[in-house]
Amino acid sequence: MGKQFDAMLPQHEAFIRQQHIFFVGSAPLSEEGHVNISPKGHDSFAILSPNRVAYLDLTGSGNETSAHLDENGRVTIMFCAFEGAPNILRLYGIGTVVLPGSAEWDALYPLFAPIPGARQIIDIEVHKVQTSCGYSIPFMSYEGERDTLQRWAALKGEEGLKEYRKEKNSKSIDGMPTPLSQLL
Repeated sequence: MGKQFDAMLPQHEAFIRQQHIFFVGSAPLSEEGHVNISPKGHDSFAILSPNRVAYLDLTGSGNETSAHLDENGRVTIMFCAFEGAPNILRLYGIGTVVLPGSAEWDALYPLFAPIPGARQIIDIEVHKVQTSCGYSIPFMSYEGERDTLQRWAALKGEEGLKEYRKEKNSKSIDGMPTPLSQLL
């Protein structure tokens, strides 16, 4: 049976810092809209307080989370132990999209290592933390980060990334606008 907490405890924070991947879940309010789950890697996650986290969001083929957060704010972050003791940890919260050029961006961006292709920061107020057993999660070994996205973004350059984001990241697959579309 899972255990629930109102905030991250030190052992939760330690577990999160050991993980190499996390998953982001979001959904629009519409019943016809698509639920989205995105895997995230690199050193792109920051714990800001026991009830606040953020991650540096990189350019990708879609921008679903951004559109969903702009509409309703609901987001879940999930971490799974693929090495060591079994564990699953979920952070439930309300997220906001922080865009380059804003005061919030200027405050948060220095917390992350610069990664080519960074497009926005997702800032989350956590209202519930849940742990569960993770007994069925397989063991997998970490070999390292892929550099494919970073090389691709560097080759695109800022103008190329702007054009790509305009084409692929300004609307969700359900046609919802993303906050990023304001910059494009």
